[in-house]
Amino acid sequence: VQLQASGGGLVQAGGSLRLSCAVSGRTFSSYQMGWFRQAPGKEREFVATISRTGGSTYYADSVKGRFTISRDSAKNTVYLQMNSLNAEDTAVYYCAAASHFGTPLVAGLYDYWGQGTQVTVSS
Repeated sequence: VQLQASGGGLVQAGGSLRLSCAVSGRTFSSYQMGWFRQAPGKEREFVATISRTGGSTYYADSVKGRFTISRDSAKNTVYLQMNSLNAEDTAVYYCAAASHFGTPLVAGLYDYWGQGTQVTVSS
């Protein structure tokens, strides 16, 4: 399974970005998908996850109400719409795929990872 993340960039505080993660190599619907982020000097942290059907989502408290995760089975792609960005959202964002059944909130439950895309929010 290969994951290719894109869509990062530089944005002003209060702005928006949409990250994309294209998945290839296996059946997209076989995986729970998630987004994580890692800021300089910090551990990788969970951001959001979406179920195989897209019917269930879960968010970290720090992004709840501002970020939206979604998936498009026709395009084998998962998205992260990020609104009302602030400086604390600055990080490298990673998409990941999990064969785990349930709601995987920790990085260790994910089997495949994308290369990361940098998001920088200027204040």
